[in-house]
Amino acid sequence: MSAPSNTTPAPAPKCPFTGQIPAETHQTTDDLKQTLTTNHGVPISDNQNSLKAGLRGPALLEDFVLREKITHFDHERIPERIVHARGSGAHGYFQVYESLSDITKAAFLQNPKVKTEVFVRFSTVAGGAGSGDLPRDVRGFAVKFYTSEGNYDLVGNNIPVFFIQDAMKFPDLVHSVKMEPDRGFPQAASAHDNFWDFVSLSPETMHMLMWTMSDRAIPRSLRMIEGFGVHTFRLVNAEGVSHFVKFHWRPKLGTASVLWDEAVKINGADPDFHRRDLWDAIQNGDFPEWELGLQVFDEETAAGLDFDVLDATKLIPEEIIPLRMVGKLVLNRNVDNFFAETEQVAFLPSNIVPGIEFSNDPLLQGRLFSYQDTQLSRLGGPNFHQIPVNAPRCPMRNFQRDGLRQMEVPKGRVNYEPNSFDGGAPRENPTRGFVSVPEVMDGTKIRKRSETFADHYSQARLFFRSMTPTEQTHIVSAFAFELAKVENKPIRLRMLGHLANIDADLHAGVTDALGMPDESESIEPAVAPRDLEPSPSLSIIHKAPVTLQGRKIGVLVTDGFDSTLLMSLQQRAKKEKAAVAVIAPKIGGAVDSEGTLFEADFPISGGPSIFFDAVVILASKEGANDLATQSAAVNWVSDAFAHLKVIGHTPEAQPLLDQAGVTPTDGILPLPSETALSKYITTAKKGRIWERESALRRPG
Repeated sequence: MSAPSNTTPAPAPKCPFTGQIPAETHQTTDDLKQTLTTNHGVPISDNQNSLKAGLRGPALLEDFVLREKITHFDHERIPERIVHARGSGAHGYFQVYESLSDITKAAFLQNPKVKTEVFVRFSTVAGGAGSGDLPRDVRGFAVKFYTSEGNYDLVGNNIPVFFIQDAMKFPDLVHSVKMEPDRGFPQAASAHDNFWDFVSLSPETMHMLMWTMSDRAIPRSLRMIEGFGVHTFRLVNAEGVSHFVKFHWRPKLGTASVLWDEAVKINGADPDFHRRDLWDAIQNGDFPEWELGLQVFDEETAAGLDFDVLDATKLIPEEIIPLRMVGKLVLNRNVDNFFAETEQVAFLPSNIVPGIEFSNDPLLQGRLFSYQDTQLSRLGGPNFHQIPVNAPRCPMRNFQRDGLRQMEVPKGRVNYEPNSFDGGAPRENPTRGFVSVPEVMDGTKIRKRSETFADHYSQARLFFRSMTPTEQTHIVSAFAFELAKVENKPIRLRMLGHLANIDADLHAGVTDALGMPDESESIEPAVAPRDLEPSPSLSIIHKAPVTLQGRKIGVLVTDGFDSTLLMSLQQRAKKEKAAVAVIAPKIGGAVDSEGTLFEADFPISGGPSIFFDAVVILASKEGANDLATQSAAVNWVSDAFAHLKVIGHTPEAQPLLDQAGVTPTDGILPLPSETALSKYITTAKKGRIWERESALRRPG
C-alpha cells in the first residue's frame, strides 16, 4: 500500500458568475478566469467583430453577443443619455436648391420651394448633462427632418470619421473615455489612463485621434462647426438606381476654434458658452446657417479607392470627390422648453425615408439597433415617437397599440392587419412605400474584420500632413498634454509607438514635449502606412473665411474714454454683421469724456477677453494707469495678446499694455482717431495673428 498523500486536492473550478461548482467541466480554473463570456456564461470567441454575412456584408440579427452587449450598454443610464448628454437644440428648416431626382426619390429633396421643418441638436459626447461646453471632445450634429414621407434623422458629428470600425467595440470605447468606474473622475475629459490604454491597444482609433487632438475638438461656436454623416449611405432614385453618398454640413460663418488655454478658461468662466452663444444668435435674428454638401459616387468609384467606403474610420478627400452643394439648413427658433424638446428629442439612424438607404458599414449596422433600444429605456417605453418633438408631421397610421406612456386614444375594434373592417385600411403601399434596393448578398456567416479595413495609419498621416504648421503644433501640444496625464508609463510608450507610425515630426514633437525622446514602444502595423496626397480642405486655417460675421468684439472702456470711437466702432461692426460688447471696470458702466454714462454689458471680471474674437481698449490716461494696477484688467489684456487676438487701443492705454507684457507686433493697432478703425476692422477680419504664437508658447 502506498503512503497517503499530503497534497491537498485542488478545488473544483467554480462558475465565475454563480460561484457554483459545475457538475463537469473541461476548463481549468485559469481558463474560467480568463475567458470572456456573455451575461449568461456563454464563452465569447470574438469580442472585436459583429457577426456578418460575409466580410463586407450586413450585420445579422441573430448576433446575440452584439445584441446583449449593446442592450446592456444602452440601459446603463436612466434617464440621462449615456453619451451626448450635454446638448443644445433649436428649430429651423431645410430647403433644397434644386431637385435631386437624378440621384434620389426622397420627397424633401425634390422641390426648392418647400421648406422642410427640422430640429437640430448639438452635443458633446463624453461628459454628463451638467458638464461644461468646451472640453476637448467630439461634437454631435444631429438633424431631424420632418418630411412629408416621415421623419428622417441624419445623426452625425463634427468630425467625418469615428474611433472604431465595428459597433461591437462601442461600449468599450465609451467605457474607456467616461469617468473611471472606481473613482468617478475625470468628468468630460479623455486625459486619463483608461482612454489612452484602450486607444493604444486599438490601432483603428488613430485617425480619429488626430481629429480629436486637433482644433476641431474645441470649436469657437456651435454655429461654426462642420457636420458629417460619418458613414457611407445610399441614395436611390425613382428608377431604382443606387449611388453611395457621404453627407457634409458646411457653416456659413466658416469653421473656427478656440485655443486650448481659452477652452480651459472659458469652461471656468462660462460653462454654458456654446449654449448661450447659439441661443443669443437666434434670439437676435442672426440665424445660424449651413449648406448641405454631398459626395456622390458609384460602386465602381468606390472599388477604385485605396480604402473601404464601409470603414467609418476613413474619409474621402474632397480633392478626390468634390462636394455637390444641394441645400441650406437654417435655425430660426429657440426651443420653448429645454426638457420637452432638447432633452426628449430622440434621434434614430434607422429613421430613413424612401430614396435614402443604409450601407453595410458594421458600425452603422450596430447603431441601427442601438439607438432604438436606448430610447426605450431613456424615454420610458415604445411610445416615445408620440412626444411632440419626435412626432412626424405627416399622417402616421398603423396597428401598434398600448404600451407604457401611450398618449393617443386609438378608436375602433381593429388592431390587426389584414382585416375586413373599415375597408381594411391602412394597408401596405407597394407604390409609395419604402422598398429596399435588391442588393445581392452571398457570404459566409463570419466574425472577422475585412482586410480592406486594416490600414490604420495612412489617413491619420494624411490628416496631420494636411494641416498648417500652426495646426500641427496644436496637435503636438494636445497629445503632449493628454499623455502627460497618463500615469501608467507603458501606455504612454505604446501610444508614442503609434505616433511614430503616423509621422516622424509628430512623434518627435510629442516625445520632445514629454521629455521622452528615446523610449517609444515599437508598433508593427498590420498594413504599412502610405504617403497620401495632402488634402488642404481638412485644414481650418487654410480655408478660414476673411470675415467678422458672427464674431464678437470686446471693448474695454474706462472713465474719460472717447465715446465717438466706440460708436463708430459699433457702426462699422454692424455693417460686418459682428457684435460689440462693452466691458467696464464695474457693471454700472463708465462715463465718457463728455460726462455721459455708458452702461456696460460686462464688468471686467465677468467679461474676460476669452469671450471675444477681437478686442479694443478705449482708455483715458488716468483710467489706463488705474487698470494697470488691477490684476483682472492686466489678465484681460495679456490673455488677448497670448490668444493671438487683434488688439486696438488708444495711445493713452499704453501703460496697461506695458503691464500686460504686450509688445508692438502684428495685430497691435493704435487708434488715435476714427480713421484708424478701418485698418482695425480689416485686420480683425483675418482672425487670429498666428505669426505671434511661436514667440509666446512651445508645444507641451
